Amino acid sequence: MGRNRTLRTLMKPSRMIWTVQPLLISLFIMLISFPPQAIGADADKVIGAVEDIVLMPWKITLPARIDTGAATTSLDARELVISDNMAEFHLSETNGGKKMKLPVTGWKQVKSSGAQQRRPVVELDICIGDKFLRVEANLIDRSRVQYPLLIGRNVLEKGFIVDVRKTRALPPRCPELASP
Repeated sequence: MGRNRTLRTLMKPSRMIWTVQPLLISLFIMLISFPPQAIGADADKVIGAVEDIVLMPWKITLPARIDTGAATTSLDARELVISDNMAEFHLSETNGGKKMKLPVTGWKQVKSSGAQQRRPVVELDICIGDKFLRVEANLIDRSRVQYPLLIGRNVLEKGFIVDVRKTRALPPRCPELASP
């Protein structure tokens, strides 16, 4: 009987509270001490419906429409000519008019406004926020749309979350922008 009495004394709610309470307080302090960015090595960045993106190494800033419905990124390529697996084009005058020559890495079938188009694909280095990324982009004349660059899911899946209520939420800050 003495043994049962000792067990009942240990199992009293008041003793259990004093045992569990410090443990819960310690756990709570640990959780608030480490922000989510510290727990996950590279947390997703929140971007808006429109962002400024920098084309590297030219350091050309372009406004970009963020489009979760587009599978791939598209760049405005004026007077596009493909020769010997090289794409030659220039950006619009509004965006600097830079003449560019990039190797074609492939071709992509793109459904746009109900029509299928075969577009050349190139690799671009871009800066979004503090992320420097190498991405694939298809080339097309985008003179009839507002934004010269459309960022698709192939870029967004590299650590971005879109908040359509925001615009220019993540200005370009890549360390590569500081070098001459």
